[in-house]
Amino acid sequence: MGAATVADGIVQRLTAWGVDRVFGFAGDGIDPLLAALHRREADVELVTARHEEMAAFMATGHAKYGGGVGVCLATQGPGAIHLLNGLYDAKLDRKPVVAIVGQIVSTALGSGYLQEVDLHTLFKDVCAQYVQTVVSPEQLPHVLDAAFRTALATSGPACVIVPHDVQKADLPDGDQHAHGLVSSSTAFARGHAVPRQDDLRRAADLLAAGERVAVLVGQGAAGATDQVRRVVERLGAGLTTSLLGKPLLDESLPYHCGVMGHLGTTASADLMSRCDTLLIVGSNDPWTEFYPAPGQARAVQVDVTGRNIGTKYPAEVALVGDAADTLDALLPLLPERTGWRSEVEAAVREWHDVAEQRVRLPADPLNPELVVRELSGHLPADAQVAVDVGSVTYWYARHLRLPPGVPAHLSSTLASMGSAMPYGIAAKLLHPDRPVVALAGDGAMQMNGLSELITVAARWRDWADPRFVVLVLHNGDLAEVTWEQREMEGDPRFETSQRVPVFPYAGYAELLGLVGITVRSPQELDHAWRRAMAADRPVLVEAVVDPDVPLLAPRQPEEKLEQMLRGIAQEQGNERAAQRVREQRAHEG
Repeated sequence: MGAATVADGIVQRLTAWGVDRVFGFAGDGIDPLLAALHRREADVELVTARHEEMAAFMATGHAKYGGGVGVCLATQGPGAIHLLNGLYDAKLDRKPVVAIVGQIVSTALGSGYLQEVDLHTLFKDVCAQYVQTVVSPEQLPHVLDAAFRTALATSGPACVIVPHDVQKADLPDGDQHAHGLVSSSTAFARGHAVPRQDDLRRAADLLAAGERVAVLVGQGAAGATDQVRRVVERLGAGLTTSLLGKPLLDESLPYHCGVMGHLGTTASADLMSRCDTLLIVGSNDPWTEFYPAPGQARAVQVDVTGRNIGTKYPAEVALVGDAADTLDALLPLLPERTGWRSEVEAAVREWHDVAEQRVRLPADPLNPELVVRELSGHLPADAQVAVDVGSVTYWYARHLRLPPGVPAHLSSTLASMGSAMPYGIAAKLLHPDRPVVALAGDGAMQMNGLSELITVAARWRDWADPRFVVLVLHNGDLAEVTWEQREMEGDPRFETSQRVPVFPYAGYAELLGLVGITVRSPQELDHAWRRAMAADRPVLVEAVVDPDVPLLAPRQPEEKLEQMLRGIAQEQGNERAAQRVREQRAHEG
């Protein structure tokens, strides 16, 4: 084999950091790294996506489903450029990812060489916390270590760039100890953060003074769900979650108002519009118009990162610390009371009635809300759920009841289409003994999901549990943007921009050796979900659904509603969509 190279050193350091899977796509700029991975493939698995963007999404998904730091690998130039979308997803949803990127040979840098791109400039925003080029073999250990520590410490992406000639260089022997040489290690630990006692007392006094307390929970409350429940119950409060916080708490709780925001529930909108006090735990949700109105509510915010405090709502008391420990310290200081529990529970019951009315509305041929709601009763208790961006996100947020402990992830803050399939693949590779359910629209599926279905078809025989269920909502329309054109602009649907070409999704799955199921009526749904969950291989469920089912925000202001209807009125012969908007609004009372 000869002397170990820098590429070998990279793979060795990855294993020292506990990495056993790298997501990537081949290119000549990383050929030495690919060879090094080949030599150590018993220790580090290379997972090849069909596109580098998908590799970056897989790395982010790996981190989201609990796999630790996600690692993605790409060649120089176009390969590096393709990583950006998945890395921005990691940045905006705060997940640790390290991108290892090839570069042209260092002797040619600055010459306008083939595939030469200024990678520091390319990555300086998305990997702003750490982006570095390895220019000598001696530099490798501390650069890679710093990238991992930074990704973990900042919950975001970092980038290491390695020119082709440096990858091939011999790896130095032994420990480094001389002027200009930096020794490093893979040691990392997290601190234990709790607020000051004075801040806890101020927060308790503020919460005790409120008569109608609302608690907003985001992904930062992971590991603190028991404490959240005790706080809510002690204060007689109502509970709502951000989209990222949805999987954390059981939505069957009588005071759980569901997800907040444009894609949220009427109960959540009522909670936020009527509360006089707000406790935010681990959330930085961007739907600012759905928070209490300015001056309406006093607020306490709990976050492990001080820079997040007050960025979406003017918090009066900041509690900087780990959510579980902070709430444990706060609980003994809070009074026991009934609060406005009866009013909150009435709003929750009202939302459940609204949701039931909406899924039962007739549709042509099938109501997408009903498709997702029916899935709730068929989700295995050990499932992993991946959700794409589009109208399916609304139906997931409002109608899918997750079993306790079932993780569900999506591109929330970046809101990038095309995340469900790579997320689902990452989740499946991390836990091959657990079923995966991926939810996508036809637009996202055509964007890249069909390509990654090839990845599923190539790998499923290696999985202990072969179930990988993909739901495609087939409506021939980029439905979320269609409804935004109407609601936000008062414009009609623009057919040229919104049409999704006809494609036989279930037939394509069959062509790949998977199971394809087409559903066109409510009567077929139960059987379709049962068959999908019992299959001996991955399944694609193609639900042919109505594009005219509205994506109506809860308690939509009258002027927004009228603007939406004006947009629809400009569409020739689409009174059906307008009628459904009026029906959904009538359900809200």
